[in-house]
Amino acid sequence: MSDFNLDLSSAEEHLDEEEVTGDVILGVLDGETDPQEWIAAVDDGNVLFLAVEGDLNELATGFAREIKDMDGQLMHFRKFLVVTPPGVNIDTDRL
Repeated sequence: MSDFNLDLSSAEEHLDEEEVTGDVILGVLDGETDPQEWIAAVDDGNVLFLAVEGDLNELATGFAREIKDMDGQLMHFRKFLVVTPPGVNIDTDRL
């Protein structure tokens, strides 16, 4: 078997570094917040984790379509709504 030389310290220099932007925003979906605020937060690259207090369909009407149109994702999980921006997938493999 031949020798295999791998310089791990210099390998990191060659990796593409994609800057991660955005935060995870915890909030309450109860109709108090203007839907445009949720849209703007997702458009800025943030993930929303919202506790649903009321009828989800009624509460998400003001922003769900626009999030989907921008290729974001929405998922109802237990008593929460998870909303992600484009390029951030919700992995449900472990459910």
